[in-house]
Amino acid sequence: MEYQHFKNILHGRRSIRKFSDRAVDIESVKELIDCARYAPSDTNSQTWEFIALMNRDKIKEISDITWNQLHKFAEKAKENGLEKEARLLVKSFGPYATAFTDAPVLIISLATPYKSKFREKIFDPISFVDASVWEEEGIKSSCLATQNLMLAAHAMGLGTCAMTGPILAAQDQIRSFLNIDSTKQINMVIALGYPTEYPNKLPRKEVDEILHFIL
Repeated sequence: MEYQHFKNILHGRRSIRKFSDRAVDIESVKELIDCARYAPSDTNSQTWEFIALMNRDKIKEISDITWNQLHKFAEKAKENGLEKEARLLVKSFGPYATAFTDAPVLIISLATPYKSKFREKIFDPISFVDASVWEEEGIKSSCLATQNLMLAAHAMGLGTCAMTGPILAAQDQIRSFLNIDSTKQINMVIALGYPTEYPNKLPRKEVDEILHFIL
């Protein structure tokens, strides 16, 4: 593949929040997960799993769960005298946190426990790092797989939007609703479908601002 073609895919991807009614077939979802699973991971631990929700009623239920939890947080904020923050939480953040409502597919990205021969034979016996660090390792690899998925979706003509808002607001409720095992972290949710809008490219920091050479 030519580099410029790959770069066009990278630069062309957008966060899509409005989708057509056109269904996404199961084989397309499987193809995306096939791309996701070829992401790199720490010692090839492959700490990722995905749940693909293709039932619009269930997707709507998760949206309702998220809204309900946001309103509960807003009520608590009001009780603490934070009226403005409570209003912003619902009116400004709420639509972003539930932008998956009309998507034909909602993918739940999970991070599974990090296991490797190094952890078992070396790291854990010598207490190399705190146990909580291994949760971060799982999330890191899961994020890499998720990026593969989103770029592949864009190359297929599909749109995605990765969101952590529902997890921040209603992780426990979503876990219960989907019966997700407590050993697996919910990384993010990804709306997936055929876009009806294509947002303009947002500005990015210049390369010289984010790159530091040590020569």
